[in-house]
Formats: sequence, C-alpha cells, structure tokens
Amino acid sequence: MKYSFIIPTLNEEARLPKLLNQLNDARLKSKYQFEIIISDGGSTDNTVSIANKFADKIITKNDSHLQNIAEGRNIGAASASGDIFIFLNGDVLFKNLLEFFEFLENHFLPSKYLAFTCYVWIYPEESRFTDKFFHTIYNTYFFLLNYFGIGMGRGECQIIRREVFEQVGGYNTNCAAGEDFELYKRIRKLGKILYSKKIYVFESPRRFRKLGYLRVSVSWILNSISVIFRKKSLHNRWEQIR
Repeated sequence: MKYSFIIPTLNEEARLPKLLNQLNDARLKSKYQFEIIISDGGSTDNTVSIANKFADKIITKNDSHLQNIAEGRNIGAASASGDIFIFLNGDVLFKNLLEFFEFLENHFLPSKYLAFTCYVWIYPEESRFTDKFFHTIYNTYFFLLNYFGIGMGRGECQIIRREVFEQVGGYNTNCAAGEDFELYKRIRKLGKILYSKKIYVFESPRRFRKLGYLRVSVSWILNSISVIFRKKSLHNRWEQIR
C-alpha cells in the first residue's frame, strides 16, 4: 500500500459522506494504491455506519475515555499500511483529487521533503468575502512559517512519510488543540516541509460561523503559545461544532 488516508471522526454524519464519496474513486484507488482509515472517537450519530459503507478500516473507541484528535490520528496511523500518511479532517474536500495525487507523485515522493501541506479554503458555495480575506492572510502566514524554518501545517490536510511520523513519535496527545502545529514544528527540526498553494483543500466554515474569526484566532494563538512553551495545549478539550 502506497498511501493511507487517516480520518479522525466524531459525529461527522453531515460532512463525512462527501469526503468518502470523493475518495471512493475505483480508478484512482487502483492506480495510486491507497486505503481509507476511519478512527472514530465515540460518535453517537451515524458516522460509523456511514464509514462502514466506504472505509477499508474502521477503528472505534469502546471505553469512556474522552479521546482527543491527536489520539485519534495516532490510533489510525497505528493500523495504517501505507508508506505515506495523509491525515484529513472529516469535513474536508479536495479541489481535484487527481491533481492532488499527481502533485504527490511528481513533487513530493521524489523529493527530500519530510512532509507536505497545502492551502485551506472555505467550501466555494459557502464562502464569503470575510472567509477569503482571513484565509488569504492565514495561508500566507503558514507559508512564511515554513519558509523561515519554523514548520506549520493545518490538520485539515497533513501528508507525512511513514518513517518520519514514526521517528518523531506521532502527534502529541497532550495537545487537544494545536497538535498539527506541534507535530510539524518537530518535523521541521529534522528537515524541510513542502508547502504548496497549487494544491488546496476546502473546509466547512462552521466553526467560524458560530464563534467568529476573532474568537477562533485568539484561541489558536493562545494554544500555539502554550504548545511552544509548555508542550501541551491551553485547552484540555476542543469544542465540538457540528
């Protein structure tokens, strides 16, 4: 197996089907040899039953422990067979999956980059001017973090070589938020990260709609500071918004 898509989920019945439908392209699956892994953190809706129709592997949580997304990603990775791990959020959609694979094959796999990440935008049909303005600034900020050697990649889409993921010990489970930044920060100490604006994914605006960009930004900044200086997130739990 060349690629493993690893998707942590928690009550994603509304958004997950769109992503799984996109990934279940028989032609692409045969050509690029990938598997789909769902790591569910204890959904109480129809997420698992939906995943049963599409995913190759499903790992479900059977205890009362409140699992964070870092744990979910690590659990999914532990059962993965691929040489390249592709971590996605359950509400993500690709602009063009074929272009995504072609970029990986031509620009990432033959390179010495340890990991890869891309721009993130809001679903086109739900996008507003404020979304475009904020994400233009934020995507540029992430690009600069990688350019200046700090390392960054949003959890919506993170691609990591298996041996690199295992070498750094995976995601920090002390991070209920900011686990994506914390992992790429450690990876960057070992080598370079590829960050491209030619490839991008779309995400739901649900968190920004409910909390607003200012509140979300402040939360991200405070968690990032905590991750840098305390090796753990400020929040013990990331608010679920569905």
